Amino acid sequence: MTSTAKSSRSTTRHTGAAAAALAAVAALLAGCSSGGTSDDPLAGEEAEAGTVVVGSNNFAESTLLADIYGEALKAKGIKVGYKHNIGSRETTYGLMKNGSVTVLPEYNGALLAYLDAEAAPKTVEETTKAIEAKLDAKLTLLEPSPAQNKDSVTVNAATAKKHGLTAQSSIGDLRDIAGDLVIGGSPEFQTRHQGLKGLKTVYGVEFKSFKALDAGGPLTLAALRKNTVQAADVFTTDPAITKEKLVVLKDPENLFGFQNVQPLVREGSLPKEGAEALDAVSRKLDTATLRDLDAQVQTEKKDPLDVAKEWLRSQGLV
Repeated sequence: MTSTAKSSRSTTRHTGAAAAALAAVAALLAGCSSGGTSDDPLAGEEAEAGTVVVGSNNFAESTLLADIYGEALKAKGIKVGYKHNIGSRETTYGLMKNGSVTVLPEYNGALLAYLDAEAAPKTVEETTKAIEAKLDAKLTLLEPSPAQNKDSVTVNAATAKKHGLTAQSSIGDLRDIAGDLVIGGSPEFQTRHQGLKGLKTVYGVEFKSFKALDAGGPLTLAALRKNTVQAADVFTTDPAITKEKLVVLKDPENLFGFQNVQPLVREGSLPKEGAEALDAVSRKLDTATLRDLDAQVQTEKKDPLDVAKEWLRSQGLV
């Protein structure tokens, strides 16, 4: 995956190190403050009355999604401001709680992992319910989109052609051929359940060998291109999938969980027509569409705001 997309995943994991760093910063800020302590990672002013502030994390796809949702709100006559490239989930969630940001395009699985690392929902609907059970009382979710930016088992074009694999094939279809294939991924892919262990226990798939690369980044893509590996963990909205004619295999058992794009909003921040506009966007947005839009921004270097506006026009949403 591209380095931009790779950073998207780094912001979706709430590691112990990040938590410790956050606690240290929070303690420092509390010690310097003349007032009481705050649960928010960053102080920020509440959005101006009558303005919906749409935020994004600091990677290209999140910025694009913020522009798409924000421009859909503008089309309904709603005053919109943007707060792009905020940073980690600790920061964005804190700014949502204190009202500095009022709408944020989220990934449901990553948000749930941040709120409840032990949750293991079996459906998208269960994922939403599990998130809502842990959300701050001032926040709520709108409809999830079919679009997902999630881990996948993806094969290169030569392997797909040789074994008759298509976009309708599933991971289970590798069961009889995986013994001849090398799979690549980040080092932890070798030991985690959402990796080689799960592929064996859930799908009965065992590969010839594993090659440690990066988290869907340039090393992984180069290895697929050179056929050093025939399969790899690639994120499903990576523009390289289309460019390199890679084939993403379906995951019917949801080994890799759910990462649907889903707007997180502050209660009472949107009029009814605003919420309806965002739900309409989500219903139109699927994984292939998001991958194409990402390619326009990341590969063709188009302005994400222009890409957002053009797509909304093409869908009759503005």
